[in-house]
Amino acid sequence: MNEWEWRLLEDKVPVDALRIGDVDVRPGDRVRLRPGKRGDVLDIALAGRTAMVESIEQDYEGKFHLAVVADDDPGRDIGLMRQPGHRFFFAPEEVEPIERRDLPPPSSAAQTTAAPSILVAGIGNIFLGDDAFGVEVAGRLLHHKLPQGVRVVDFGIRGFDLVYALLDGPGVTILVDACPCGAMPGSLHVVEPDLNSLDTPDGRGTGVETHGMNPMNVLRMAKNMGAQLGRILLVGCEPETLGPEEGQLGVSECVAAAIERAVPLIESLVSRVLAGEWPLRNSASKV
Repeated sequence: MNEWEWRLLEDKVPVDALRIGDVDVRPGDRVRLRPGKRGDVLDIALAGRTAMVESIEQDYEGKFHLAVVADDDPGRDIGLMRQPGHRFFFAPEEVEPIERRDLPPPSSAAQTTAAPSILVAGIGNIFLGDDAFGVEVAGRLLHHKLPQGVRVVDFGIRGFDLVYALLDGPGVTILVDACPCGAMPGSLHVVEPDLNSLDTPDGRGTGVETHGMNPMNVLRMAKNMGAQLGRILLVGCEPETLGPEEGQLGVSECVAAAIERAVPLIESLVSRVLAGEWPLRNSASKV
């Protein structure tokens, strides 16, 4: 096969939308993966998982391919390390569109505005006690039905992965992390960080201190790399312990209870954001 023929095989034309069943699927939509029996081991590992469509492409033979990023990275289960934004390609018959939650139509064309894309980012280290809060919350949200345009990702301690996700320009980012504030362990806080503090040399005055991966440092790095940061919220939980204690596996009881409260809290924040109601203005609230 000559070089021209190789290029022809690799060339793909982007497509704005593709009809799958009775649904028009577009980039940004979420699907459930149903790989065929001939798929490789990675495809099989993704069976039944949900993913976001990053692009739809058509090759020179007229075949369509959907590039997707899995909501729940299977590499953690099968011992693989992935690069940020790793994409898998599936044929249209190998994906099942996820039903979108119906939103009330605007009253007039003049009032029509695009709903912001929302990134819910779970942050934490599962080996450091209550620092696993954000990871556990993200894991639960992945099993919930969320509106179109909402992406939930368990970033763990992968700061660079979160930076690359912010470079994609989500309209709203909800960071979920353990957040020591001196309150009662298990307390939940909703904070809107002051992004103006990112321009200061040391970032003091942000009002946010977290353990492990520091979200404010990640935001600062993303901004320095050219990210257009949208609105940011932090859903934080007061930890009881941030280290492996003798005889303790996983999060403490009070933080485990907070995880169950955090899931509906974040769903409520998402609904308010999509309805055009920003939850707070440069202030903090306790839950």
